[in-house]
This record gives sequence, C-alpha cells and structure tokens, in this order.
Amino acid sequence: MKRAQLIGFGIAGLAGVLTLFLANGMSPKKQETTTTREVEIDTVEVLVAAKDIGLGEIVSEHHFTWTKWPQKGLNPGLITSARRNAKSELAGSIARSPMIAGEPATPQKLIKPGQGGVLAAILPSGMRAISTEVNLEASAGGLILPNDHVDVILVRALRKNGGSEEFYSDTLFKNVRILAMGQQLEAAPGTKSTKTSGTTTATLELTPSQAETLAMANSMGSIALALRSVADIDSEGRHLSGEDISSGRDQGNSIGVTRYGVKSRAYGVN
Repeated sequence: MKRAQLIGFGIAGLAGVLTLFLANGMSPKKQETTTTREVEIDTVEVLVAAKDIGLGEIVSEHHFTWTKWPQKGLNPGLITSARRNAKSELAGSIARSPMIAGEPATPQKLIKPGQGGVLAAILPSGMRAISTEVNLEASAGGLILPNDHVDVILVRALRKNGGSEEFYSDTLFKNVRILAMGQQLEAAPGTKSTKTSGTTTATLELTPSQAETLAMANSMGSIALALRSVADIDSEGRHLSGEDISSGRDQGNSIGVTRYGVKSRAYGVN
C-alpha cells in the first residue's frame, strides 16, 4: 500500500475518533435524581402558651395548648402530657414573667394565689422593692416605664444662716431597675405614659442597704429619676454608686453623702 494511502487512512481514523468524542460531550447528561426520605423523630407533647401572656395576667385553661416537642430537646422543667390535668392545675395562676405564644409553660413562670403577690414574684432573690414619690416633670416627662433603668437623684434645700436656701442634688444610686410606675407593672409594646405632669409613685429594685438609704432620703427632699440608655444595662452593673448616703447616722442631725467611696457633702437635718 502506498504511503499516501496510509496517511489518508490515518487521517480518516483520527477524524472519526474526534467526531465520536465530540458527540458524547454534546449529548444531554442524565439528570441526577434526588430522593427525599421522611425521617420520623421521637416527640412528646409539651404544654405551651396558646397566646401571648402578659406579666401579672391571671391565666385560665384556654391560655395553654399541647404541642409536639422533640424528645431529645426535652428538659426536666417542661410540662409533658404525663400531666394531663396540667391545664386545670395551672388555671388561676399569675404570670411571673411575660410569655409569647408557643413558649413552653414551666412552674417557674407561674405562681399560685396565696404564694405571694405579683411584685414579690418578679423580685429577684435578695433584692427589695421600695416606692418613692417622684415628680413626673423632673423624671423624663412621665416617659419612664416599668423595666427601664434610671439614676436616682436626691434634690434638697439647705437653709443658710440668713434664712435663704441653697439647693443641692446628689445621685444616690445608678442604673437601678424600675419595677412599677404607679400601679403599672408592665409596659405594652409602644406604650407611653399619658400623664406628663404631677406626681406618681415609682417602685424601685434595690438592695436592702439601698432601700434604707432611699427611705431616709424621702424625708430629706424630693426624688428625681434620670432615664438611662438600654445600652447601659449590659455595660454596667445595676448598682454602681455608694450603698449609703449616710456615713454618720449617729452624729446628731448631720448626714454625710458618700459617692464612689468619697464623702462629697454634709447636710444638716432641720
């Protein structure tokens, strides 16, 4: 066979292989099929809030419902269907904290009548609730609401020898929580006070020593509240200032004011 014929056969064969390769590459690929398999997980029925429940609200059976809960996510504090009478048992309880729909109900979030008032139920262990009269115009225009954090300021007039008066102010406590304003224990979303003048009663969360200090300060002058930013709640502790304004309760009618551990001013009680 001549050399030219061999070269022609070789070229033809190479072209055939190339054509076959291109045809396979351009042919539509088979679509990959994905199969979905349902996997059953072990669940148990758990008692949850059927609707939003506000702080201090008295609940009834229709406030709760049963819902499926993963067995692996179950913890001892949840109420399961093993207590089928849980709805009727909890009826008449008072909510110690707000609950949203779908949130599991636990005994720690509810208190039965006779086990203490609502305020006592929401007060942390070791703390005290004490009320003071405040002037709304001097306390953020009446816009301070429950669960806000404030600085507590004492404003007092000091009588001079000539009969004139000088006014002084001192911050007694910083970053303390408001438990209630008047009879209001909870502020609904978007709520603002409709009363912007006059006086009201503010109930504060204080340590026992601070409660004594505030009781004494109430007899010395007027109390004003300075509203704090919500950013301060995490960045600082609740109680930052000196626990007592009185460093000389047994020194006659003189009361010393201590802030940050430094004696700043002495008052005479007239």
